[in-house]
Amino acid sequence: MLVAGGVTTVSVLLRWLGGQPIKGDFEIVSIAAGVGVFGFFAYGTLAKANIIVDSFTAWLPARVNGIVDAAWMLVWAAVTLWLAERVTVGAWDTWRSGTRTIGLLALPYWWAIAIGALCFAATALAALWWVPRLLGLRR
Repeated sequence: MLVAGGVTTVSVLLRWLGGQPIKGDFEIVSIAAGVGVFGFFAYGTLAKANIIVDSFTAWLPARVNGIVDAAWMLVWAAVTLWLAERVTVGAWDTWRSGTRTIGLLALPYWWAIAIGALCFAATALAALWWVPRLLGLRR
């Protein structure tokens, strides 16, 4: 996200100062922002900074809440593992077909999709890391 912000800032300054932005700035920013967003999934899961709705379970004992939260973490791990596999297939197909960005630079972006797959896999590992802790099996 810092790369996307930095490229945007420099490009706007260059346009303001000399009339010429960074060539292909929108392509660079879109790829950098996409990779940045993928990177926050695992961090958010590890920090338990995701959206938690406990309206229906707040009245339950802490042990039961831990079991419910662990079950949902398992679901999240399964979903993100499935997404990792699907995004890996997408990265492979993008690489094989030679797909590039539409714009001035025509950048290949299979590698950005592959980073997304790794980030989904890391998110699944982060979710699995929480399961024994939520069940009270580890600290």
